[in-house]
Amino acid sequence: MQDRLSQILTFLQTAESLKSTLRSAHTSSGRPESVAEHTWRLCLLVMVLAPEFPEVDAHRLMKICLIHDLGEALQGDIPAPLQDPNFDKSQSEREDLLELLSPLPELQRGEILELWEEYEQAATPEAKLAKAFDKLETLLQHTQGQNPPDFDYAFNLDYGRRYTELNVQTRQLRAWIDEETRKRDAESR
Repeated sequence: MQDRLSQILTFLQTAESLKSTLRSAHTSSGRPESVAEHTWRLCLLVMVLAPEFPEVDAHRLMKICLIHDLGEALQGDIPAPLQDPNFDKSQSEREDLLELLSPLPELQRGEILELWEEYEQAATPEAKLAKAFDKLETLLQHTQGQNPPDFDYAFNLDYGRRYTELNVQTRQLRAWIDEETRKRDAESR
């Protein structure tokens, strides 16, 4: 038992780096947002919106959202506007995730990898909703953060749309966020 707990603690110590792994988004105080902060609010979003989606397993959705960016613990986040179309981000994150998960006992390692692959493939209603919520949380943050003067709000009006068009509820959330994005864009000019 001691070895198993030690393995779990080793994993948790490495995952702690997500608290310091920065994203391109900024908080309302102007500080760069961390991956952990994004994940925290994504999970909060799941908690408060899950009742709107009774057909979805909220517990599984929460787990998917909790682990969806774990692979960024080793090499960081690549902002969507800067992603190279010739670079396989998913494969790179999977390799990093496997390295991160390596200390874990097989049961936990297998569960997290399965959830991550489900998310990457958008293979289930829960994974599709996790993708939509991930995009919506990012867009929402961009409407609240102190963004740099050259921030590309127009990019956000198209970002992740194929995921956020999932159903009536995600379309409504997207419409509200898009309106806020347009306001921020107009204010920035």
